Amino acid sequence: MRPDESPAESRYRATLLVLGVTTLVALVAYIGVGASAPLPFGQIVAEIFRGPGKPSSANVITWDIRLPRGLLCLISGWILAGVGSSFQALLRNPLADPFVIGVSSGAGVGGAIAIAAGFAGAFFGLGMMAACFAGGLLSLALVFTLSRRQGVVNVASLLLAGVATGSLLSALLSFILMLGGQDTTRILGFLLGHTSDASWSKVGVVAIATIGFVWLGRQLRALNLLALGEISAKRMGVRADYVRNVTLAVGTAMTAAVVGCIGIVGFVGLLGPHISRSWVGVDWRRSLPVAVLIGGLLMVVSDLIAQRLLPWLTGAAGMEVNVGIVAALLGAPTLLILLRREE
Repeated sequence: MRPDESPAESRYRATLLVLGVTTLVALVAYIGVGASAPLPFGQIVAEIFRGPGKPSSANVITWDIRLPRGLLCLISGWILAGVGSSFQALLRNPLADPFVIGVSSGAGVGGAIAIAAGFAGAFFGLGMMAACFAGGLLSLALVFTLSRRQGVVNVASLLLAGVATGSLLSALLSFILMLGGQDTTRILGFLLGHTSDASWSKVGVVAIATIGFVWLGRQLRALNLLALGEISAKRMGVRADYVRNVTLAVGTAMTAAVVGCIGIVGFVGLLGPHISRSWVGVDWRRSLPVAVLIGGLLMVVSDLIAQRLLPWLTGAAGMEVNVGIVAALLGAPTLLILLRREE
């Protein structure tokens, strides 16, 4: 610790370092274990430095299968936890995340319609992402319309409208499943979250979506003030309505990109911010970056377990559990424990 560094800042830097190293170790383990043949650490490093396109099975497994899948999980976890953390500050509610205000459900409806209508692979494979983005934005617009009173969006009304809209969209998803026919299994897999069809193009999509962190990073002070109350934030010069509206729109776009690539995965956007605040405090200048790293680590670990759970239990190779199921199984009990400790 530097002589002029506070204990809180020292703890924050140490937390970032530990999370960074742990994430790197988890990603290497992810590439090494996988769903089929294991790869030793030395071979993983050698193949990464050799680059893609080499005529060996280890190179193909590393570069074409496991590395893009691991990066897709990592970046998706970053986005879900970062958006969840910003929404919790913005709405002053520790249970707020894209699911609570209906964004993920709207994106899910868009993706389900794309699958059922047969245009998920249109536009060079971007049809699914476009449908998810449109569904998420339409859901957000509906929530805003329902929560607006005399030209002002009320935070409490926004949360209630989000819950009601999410319930409506869940019913619509069930109806789409009933009409899905041969696509029902594919739609259900999408709704439960999956990364088995990961590709470098999907990694590129979620990587582009991280541009939204530029906006979130610039609003950390405003999020801190808004977490204390909108009136106090306005007195400190924060344009509360503008920050809230743009942050919700940016978060919706980022979430839609993730849903379009891996489907719906819950609890990462809730659990990451809660763990972060328990470690580094409620200052969003510290807790949001830590939440982002925790979210990525949670997704990588959850998908690794999803790949290996059934083979470990039954000995049947090649069978996987949807990552959304594992994330819920890990996230729900942990979140309940954290909430219990905060009482």
